[in-house]
Amino acid sequence: MSLVPLVCDVSVTNVCNATCDFCSYAYDKGQVHTRSWIDRKELARALPILYARGARYLNFQGGEPLLHPEIDGLVADAADAGIRPGLITNGWLLPQRVEALLDAGLRMLLVSIDSHSLEEHERNRGLRGLGERIRAGVQKARQRGIPVYASVTVSRLVQYDDLPDLLTSLGFDAVIFSYPRRKPFGSSSLVFSETSSLIDFDEPELIQALDGIESLRRHFRVMNPRASVEDVQRHVRGEEEIFACVGGHKYFYLDWNLDIWRCEAWSEPLGSVFDFAEIADQRDRCNACTMACYRDNSVLMHFGVALEDAASALAGGRLREAARTVFRRSVLSSIRSVAGAAHEVVRLTPWLNQRTVRAKAARPPTSELEEITS
Repeated sequence: MSLVPLVCDVSVTNVCNATCDFCSYAYDKGQVHTRSWIDRKELARALPILYARGARYLNFQGGEPLLHPEIDGLVADAADAGIRPGLITNGWLLPQRVEALLDAGLRMLLVSIDSHSLEEHERNRGLRGLGERIRAGVQKARQRGIPVYASVTVSRLVQYDDLPDLLTSLGFDAVIFSYPRRKPFGSSSLVFSETSSLIDFDEPELIQALDGIESLRRHFRVMNPRASVEDVQRHVRGEEEIFACVGGHKYFYLDWNLDIWRCEAWSEPLGSVFDFAEIADQRDRCNACTMACYRDNSVLMHFGVALEDAASALAGGRLREAARTVFRRSVLSSIRSVAGAAHEVVRLTPWLNQRTVRAKAARPPTSELEEITS
């Protein structure tokens, strides 16, 4: 029985055109020694394997995914395989790329925003004029009915009271916060910085920043479930956490080498994606990191996973185990979180949203992509 779809983040390249202080993909950091690009044909070969495992959502990321010369094709291949594609970008190439991405079947767009101040955001990114490019791309996506979210890293650049004004002016539907990471990952991911003063928080400062997320909810839609933010605060304080991570079970990380990882923070890959059918679920309780994508989905998926586990227990005649699984306090908290995100869940769930049915008409030919520095 499978009620909860699998989600997979796919890093299509380690190349980036920005200079974000708190990210080691930044081209001025010198961390990328060999430019890497996921092979479109090989990923297309892997998509049926992912689908058979239960994957219904792929989130394309980088580096900067719009620098991949075949990003439109990657999105189209995922959509054609029955997997709903999303993408997170710094937005520099959005005006040139967004129409082709939407025609290819893109169903969700996230754009990184670093500050309440557009000037500070552009300075941190090293991309002057980025704001207008973001505004133009977001407008085109929203005209096509695609949900567009700001992805904001918790850092010293953010003043939460002033953030809604910028997000509204740029046209975002909602905001998703990610939590800062200084420690290097064990995986190929470089979304960390050991030296950035922008994310060098002590415990009280980080708790205060997370409280800022909660205060922001009164003024702008925040996609991070409240229960998830509270669990991250428990993690920061060294307290016992409520929700175990779904990484390695319902959420995975795939890199440009087509290695599948339990999550970006894990120390070694589970294996090649082409062996995914034989790789067992990782169900041990893990709360080792504060990766927001895993944390948030762990809360939202918790109820559905509990129902799956209860159904398995019932099928095996283990009635008490089934009852204990469903009637945990954490399950009620998960239900509340899902209810609070109901509007966005409807928008992001294909069988609940008729607008997600993509016509099978032939797409217009795509012109040759511009140089990545254009």
